[in-house]
Amino acid sequence: MRPDTENQAASNKTQWAGRILSGSAVLFLTWDGVIKVLAITPVVDAFTRLGYPVSLAAGIGILELVCVAAYLIPRTSVIGAILLTGFLGGAISTHVRVEDPLLTHTFFPVYVALLVWGGLLLRDGRVRASAKHALAAPIPAKQ
Repeated sequence: MRPDTENQAASNKTQWAGRILSGSAVLFLTWDGVIKVLAITPVVDAFTRLGYPVSLAAGIGILELVCVAAYLIPRTSVIGAILLTGFLGGAISTHVRVEDPLLTHTFFPVYVALLVWGGLLLRDGRVRASAKHALAAPIPAKQ
């Protein structure tokens, strides 16, 4: 293969890996938002166990779906990822508050956030460039 063809093949693989990671996060978050809007029995049970009024489920589900929509639109994907990170941070806080198991409940939103940001990093050149710039910046000396 020629060098430019190798770069393009690597770029295509990177794009597809990013789409798969992002798609996995989007599928989960969309499903989660929809079941909250529908307030199905497991959602009602979870809200009760977590100490939240069930009347908030639909609003939280709609908020989640709006954040997912922002993430899906290329021009707003970064703000969507930031909003989803905040949303998932609230889930972490809730699980910490009720002392849920660490790896299965409390860290689960962290795993989803890693899919969101990992997918975005792999599929969006702007995010990759920002990450490279941030990682390459020298650390200022203490004064």
